[in-house]
Formats: sequence, structure tokens, C-alpha cells
Amino acid sequence: MVQPEYRIYEMNKRLQSRTEDSDNLWWDAFATEFFEDDATLTLSFCLEDGPKRYTIGRTLIPRYFSTVFEGGVTDLYYILKHSKESYHNSSITVDCDQCTMVTQHGKPMFTKVCTEGRLILEFTFDDLMRIKTWHFTIRQYRELVPRSILAMHAQDPQVLDQLSKNITRMGLTNFTLNYLRLCVILEPMQELMSRHKTYNLSPRDCLKTCLFQKWQRMVAPPAEPTRQPTTKRRKRKNSTSSTSNSSAGNNANSTGSKKKTTAANLSLSSQVPGLGAIPNCSLNPGRDGDLCHSTAVTPSGQFKEKH
Repeated sequence: MVQPEYRIYEMNKRLQSRTEDSDNLWWDAFATEFFEDDATLTLSFCLEDGPKRYTIGRTLIPRYFSTVFEGGVTDLYYILKHSKESYHNSSITVDCDQCTMVTQHGKPMFTKVCTEGRLILEFTFDDLMRIKTWHFTIRQYRELVPRSILAMHAQDPQVLDQLSKNITRMGLTNFTLNYLRLCVILEPMQELMSRHKTYNLSPRDCLKTCLFQKWQRMVAPPAEPTRQPTTKRRKRKNSTSSTSNSSAGNNANSTGSKKKTTAANLSLSSQVPGLGAIPNCSLNPGRDGDLCHSTAVTPSGQFKEKH
């Protein structure tokens, strides 16, 4: 496993191998070698009109490095001093509080610019060791002009006045600053550009499709979590309660049957006014050995037993 600082050293060597003929393909290969597919690059600094913070995605990182050289820079490298490393499960974080970005300018005049600040890098913990997040906070910068150039133009006040002016703003060229301002507009348009490349739609159709999908996501209600059906368990009844319930049910049935018999007998006797016979047959023999006997009710209300 290579050290994270060695990866910065390799990136410096790759930047030094750049030529004037390096095209977009060369810069894409450079970004692919040192940055993850979902990498982000953030620059924080303070200008005359207040603090600035720009964050660009992976597709805009190659163009950022190319604009540095388009602004008149001939050489670019980074110096890390007293950096601290922290290891995590899937990443390695490098925190360098004394980082210097050195750029060598050939025009409009020969100048060396040292931009100092804090650099925080997050590398993926794998064999490629590519950068996932890049955050450079600029604190100060210095523009160094060789003494030999000052001695050559010591008698020319106009040239001396031009040499005394800064050629960068917080160590960044105007090309880079304009590109970062443009990225504020380009970064939200990455979805439109990718859709245009994938489906070959017109810009207007891409915008309509993206807006419609965002509107659907805003209108659609959030999906409710699925609830698992609860299984009800039957409770077993105690044998004591079941026995008492069965005996109570039998008593209720016998009571009900007695009430029904009495009601039936009353209904039969009420059909014959003045006289009613209630048969009472049983297998037990009567007084004279008869199996059946009946009781008659006379009109005067007295009972008379018949055999």
C-alpha cells in the first residue's frame, strides 16, 4: 500500500509531464488516475467582496486543472508539510495545515506564486488510492519576482509599476476564477448534459423531462413501511373452567327442558275448558300393576286419579 503523500508526489510528476499539446483526453486520463468517479473538489478563500466557496464534481475537475495552465502557468505542484493521516474502514484522511500550491507564471511576467493554506484529502483505502474529496482552504499567498528582472527595468518607471501589481487574486488566475463562477451554473446542469448524451434529446426536452421527474418526486407521498401481519394465538382454556362451563350448560339445558315441558302441558290443558287430562306414563307399575295412569281434574277443581 503506497502512502497518501506519495500519491501527491506522483500527481506532481504527472502535471510536470504535461505539454502544450495536451488535450481534453489527456486531462480526463489525469483525473481518472488520481480522482474517484464521485470525487468532489472544493476551494475556499476570501476575496475583496467577501468569502467564497466553490465545489465542483468529477466531470468538471479536469477542466479546472487545465484552466490553471491556460492562465499563463507553466508549472504547478503541491508541497505538504507535517501532514497527519487517519485511517478509517474504507478511506484514509490526510490533513495538512501547511500546504503550499506553487505555480510558475511565464506571462504576463515571470513570477512565482506560493499559495498557502490547509489541504484535507480523503483517499479510498484500496489498491488505486484515488482521491475522493479535495478541500483546499487558502489563507494567504505571495508573488515572488526575481531580482534580476527588477535590476533590468530599474530605470523604467512604467515597467516597475507593472511589476508591483498582482497578477493573481488569492493565488488564482482570472481564468480559474471565471471558470469557478461558471461552475456554479454548470454543476446543477450536469443532469441535463448526461441526459442529452444518453438519450440524444434536445435541451428543451431534457429540461422538461428533468422538471417533470422532480415534480413527481415532490408530489408522490413517501412510501410507508410494510407492516408484518401479527398472528393471533388461541388461548387454551383450563380444564376446570371447561368442566364448570359444561356442567353449567347441562344444568341450563335441564332447566330449559323442564320449563318447556311445563309450558307444553299448560298449553295442552288450556285447550279443553273445564277439564284437562295430564297423562303421566311410566314404566313403573301403578297401584294395581297398570303401566299407565292419569289424573283428571273435575270442574269443581278436585283431582281424581284414574287407572
